[in-house]
Amino acid sequence: MMAFFLMHPHTFWLSLGGLLLAAEMLGGSGYLLWSGVAAVVTGLLVWLFPFGWEWQGIGFAVLTVIAALLWTRWLARKPQPRADAALNQRGQQLIGQRFILDAPLVNGRGHMGVGDGTWPIVASEELPAGTRVEVIAVEGITLRVRPSPP
Repeated sequence: MMAFFLMHPHTFWLSLGGLLLAAEMLGGSGYLLWSGVAAVVTGLLVWLFPFGWEWQGIGFAVLTVIAALLWTRWLARKPQPRADAALNQRGQQLIGQRFILDAPLVNGRGHMGVGDGTWPIVASEELPAGTRVEVIAVEGITLRVRPSPP
């Protein structure tokens, strides 16, 4: 096997590049992508312009560094999406939304159906069923609501 790779070094680099790219598909972190691309390019260069193993290794290393630097520069210019601060905080996601009360609030307290669940709610006044309300804050697991205009 080694004799084959010594006779045809481009197959070594193309095989290495293929293995690195396949491993990248399994992991998906991006670390192996540019090394795999550099190995494939090195294999193509060795196939077109045969040169010694020392220069092949240096070429592979240089191509890997250049590809990683170019990728880093491209990522730095690309606007990154911001993480949603309310992710996995269902109550925070409800702030600003409007609902219709399905039960009256007694002494400013009650429950309201939201989606497939119910939430305890509190308001500064008693509100009859059918009132359109807006969620203005979350206090623990309780939603603070106020009447909203239609």
